[in-house]
Amino acid sequence: MNEMERKLLEAMSREEPLSLPAADSSPTEGSLWQAGQANLDEEGLMGRQMPGSATEDGESLAGVLDSEPAIGEKEISEAMAVLEKYKSAKASLDKRIIDNEEWYKLGHWKQYGNRVMEGKRAPSTGWLFNSIANKHADAMDNYPEPNVLPRAQDDEETAKLLSDILPVVLEQADYESVYSDTWWRKLKQGTGVKGIFWDPALREGLGDIAIRSMDLLMLYWEPGVEDIQDSANFFSLALADNDRLTARWPQLEGKAGSSGITVGQYVSDRNIDTSEKSVVVDWYYKREKPGGQTVVHYCKFCNGVVLYASENDPALAERGFYDHGRYPFVFDALFMEEDSPAGFGYIDVMKECQTAIDKMNHAMDENVLLSSRQRYVLSDTAGVNEEELTDLSRDIIHVVGRLNDDSFRPLQTAGLQGNSLSYRNSRIEELKEISGNRDMTQGGTAGGVTAASAIAALQEAGSKLSRDMLKSAYRAFAKECYLIIELMRQFYDEERIFRITGKSGESEFVRFSGQVLRAQPAR
Repeated sequence: MNEMERKLLEAMSREEPLSLPAADSSPTEGSLWQAGQANLDEEGLMGRQMPGSATEDGESLAGVLDSEPAIGEKEISEAMAVLEKYKSAKASLDKRIIDNEEWYKLGHWKQYGNRVMEGKRAPSTGWLFNSIANKHADAMDNYPEPNVLPRAQDDEETAKLLSDILPVVLEQADYESVYSDTWWRKLKQGTGVKGIFWDPALREGLGDIAIRSMDLLMLYWEPGVEDIQDSANFFSLALADNDRLTARWPQLEGKAGSSGITVGQYVSDRNIDTSEKSVVVDWYYKREKPGGQTVVHYCKFCNGVVLYASENDPALAERGFYDHGRYPFVFDALFMEEDSPAGFGYIDVMKECQTAIDKMNHAMDENVLLSSRQRYVLSDTAGVNEEELTDLSRDIIHVVGRLNDDSFRPLQTAGLQGNSLSYRNSRIEELKEISGNRDMTQGGTAGGVTAASAIAALQEAGSKLSRDMLKSAYRAFAKECYLIIELMRQFYDEERIFRITGKSGESEFVRFSGQVLRAQPAR
């Protein structure tokens, strides 16, 4: 036995035996799993260190294990080819997302140009924005709260405890802000996405659950699937500063920079320089084990360099990155589309009607301005002093020669017709109808309805669309809670203390660990 083989056996003997992912299995404390993770950086990336933690004799295990890594340059090159294929299939969706952001900011004229009258002012009315803002207000008024039910009689105490603890976990993860941001994206882009990760750097190194609102523009999945869990690969991209990347991962020294991967960017008034940034890719993929069980693996790479790969980690090579075996992302589509987990939103439905309203407003504004100004048809032989004529402060205007109707005539612009105003109002009503943002839903009354019971009945009937929209969000919330519980099962090894609200409103302190969620041996 040579020296390298001896070091490898000694290093592996210090780890717990590997086992299949199960309800009662979790990475042991001090394993390469925990040593190989780092906290979420400001870009929201799940950062991981390379599995090269130092052994007890002060030498790095990476030099022993990296002779034939499962994920190397070849695998990264293949993943890049898959990513490019996914990007090509998603190009139309990315363009629609960027266009919708301009509509939301009332800046669509900047992109499309003023095609009505070049060089003239391009008005942008807020009917579309008002509809989206009201939908968001409905969502925030119906903020969800978890209620865990037992699956068996002996689960009642655990279910009750989880119902009290989950709101605390969500509050610590700043879930209300994530919920709000995701709803804005759901209404604008048509799909809200949340990421539920384990961050080992939280709670001073104890680790905790992190929840992030994800930008759909930076996510890529297999074309044609309706559920991302059916996708063979899933990619999450982000831009990061080169200096920070090289400081965190020395193997990127001299390799940070452009890698050929392009990411979609929103149109902005600010000049955002990305020349000193690199695209960091979080690559999730699934592998099927001989017994038919599917495990999910994770790899982070940048510019072709592997920063971390769970298949290269002996503690995770067989069991997978997360024990629940799912991609840690939950999609919540507003209006579904076939063969895609992403849907379309209210901007896609309303922007054509909003365009018609803006064009009419543009023409009517011009008409009002022209009607309010006194204009003249003036012959060259009229002999009128034009400077005095256009100076409204003068009481006397000098004329040379004789002035008649043939050489001088006031030009009067026709005012707006009543049918034009009626047509514009009908388009506004159309926009309210297709968005479900009627006056009743905002507390207004129309048609002489004054009885309180009648107003309440109309408001209840008018909120059907909001209730349907919220139910999809509740279904997504249930999936998120399941992922959170699975992370608690896997990572809550040490007992934690949570402050909850008791039955009488007083504060209570309860102890909780993942052990209560794991399968107990039969007695």
